[in-house]
Amino acid sequence: MSWLKKYLNYAGLVLVVLSLILLIVWPQHQKTALILALAGLVLLVLYLILNLSGLKQSLQRRSFLYSSNMLLIIILVLGLLVVVNFFLARHHYRVDLTAAKVHSLSDQSIKVVNNLKQDIAIKAFFREGNAGRATMENLLKIYAYHSPKIKYEFIDPDKNPGLVKKYGITDDGTTVFELGTKENRITTTSEEDITNALIKLTREKKKVIYFLEGHGENSIEETGETGFSTAKGELEKIGYEIKKLPLALSSNFPGDCSLLVVPGPKAALLPNELDTLKQYLDQGGRILLMIEPETRTGLEPWLLNYGIKVENDIVVDRVSRLLGGDYFMPAVTEYESHEITKDFRYATFYPLARSIEIADSKPEGLSLTTIAKTSANSWSERQLDQSEVSFDPNKDKAGPVSLAVVGSKKVMVNSPVEPSDSAEDQEKTSSSARELRLAVFGDCDFITNKYYSFSGNGNFFLNTVNWLTQEEDLISIQPRTQVPRTIQLTPGNGRLLMFVSIILLPAIVLFIGLGVWLKRRSL
Repeated sequence: MSWLKKYLNYAGLVLVVLSLILLIVWPQHQKTALILALAGLVLLVLYLILNLSGLKQSLQRRSFLYSSNMLLIIILVLGLLVVVNFFLARHHYRVDLTAAKVHSLSDQSIKVVNNLKQDIAIKAFFREGNAGRATMENLLKIYAYHSPKIKYEFIDPDKNPGLVKKYGITDDGTTVFELGTKENRITTTSEEDITNALIKLTREKKKVIYFLEGHGENSIEETGETGFSTAKGELEKIGYEIKKLPLALSSNFPGDCSLLVVPGPKAALLPNELDTLKQYLDQGGRILLMIEPETRTGLEPWLLNYGIKVENDIVVDRVSRLLGGDYFMPAVTEYESHEITKDFRYATFYPLARSIEIADSKPEGLSLTTIAKTSANSWSERQLDQSEVSFDPNKDKAGPVSLAVVGSKKVMVNSPVEPSDSAEDQEKTSSSARELRLAVFGDCDFITNKYYSFSGNGNFFLNTVNWLTQEEDLISIQPRTQVPRTIQLTPGNGRLLMFVSIILLPAIVLFIGLGVWLKRRSL
């Protein structure tokens, strides 16, 4: 009977713990777990009753007071940890300590996610053994961290044939994005594609970009080095519709035009074409002009009406040789403050470019900004007839040299009122405020297929297009790369490192341990 009184409490605790384990591992056996818990509590109560006198004496001992104080401190610490863990589980914070921030979203992606107004349902169809599943899961976890509007789930196609049939999934690794009745899907696991899928899903309609042709411009269909097919594909990737525009053959300017790109004409535009461009721009249109050096396009005097001066020169830059180019490929590594250049930290290269400057006079209300300048080691070469290029301070202009200028202006546009049966009402117009936007570059080669992927060339072009169309959240994300962390050791340094780490340090620990053991033994 004495042993029963002594160990009854342990038996009760064992039964309570077993009931908790049973409830966690096999939740379907709730009744069994409840019976074990009740039996354990009964044994604990019996233990208290049988040992009541002994417990009263123990309560009066000093050791009990010390033990109870320690137990109280332990309970308080555990309670504090529970509260802190409960709070952090609902308000967690991610920290990316990598140098290249490979585990973080870009600022542009965060902006897109934060601007979501409705819930986005994401269904990722990945088999268990798909190598890309972990990458996609980590990315979607970060997206969901930045916005509660992101709801995602992973579906194994082999275990859910019904959903596979419903969504028409044919490729493992397909991710479906849903917003109401709208849907978009990707088969890749990159941040750029996920963000652009979100953008396409949330946009009301596609904006149309026209590329001017008929003046010797390179083609947007050309896949060779001089074509613009890469730029076209990147624009379509982020939701734009791309079309061609032979302006000389058009009686009316397209009404669906969100942006007109003039990509390096080699022949002069006709007077009626220039008049059409002016009318479109003055009505709040958006134009991107890229003018090659040593060409006469008719745009040079036309742009003076908008405070932009196109120089008849070639930009020479010594710094570009250090960055992998030649003297006629000026490089830009620092940019003026503007929405286009915000958080832009990549070099851009412009093969055979001319300078674009802000003129001394400009129209009232027109805001102009130089967004790209070369280094101080460059100059504007204005003696194009000489065989050898050299800087002449009396004729050439020292750097920095401006390569790109952008401008904007608020304009009032007259538009017809809603049609009605009244002839008087049909003649009425209403005025609305729009903003004309203009960008002029002294080169178009930087977005050709050959140079589009050079450093930040493609990103800079897309940022400019997105600003012109007022779609600043449409982005092209520079790939994240991990910087190699390696150290080069000489054979002697390698042997020294091996000796210290494998022999010396373990030997020191061993001798310290032996010394402590011998000292204790002698006591």
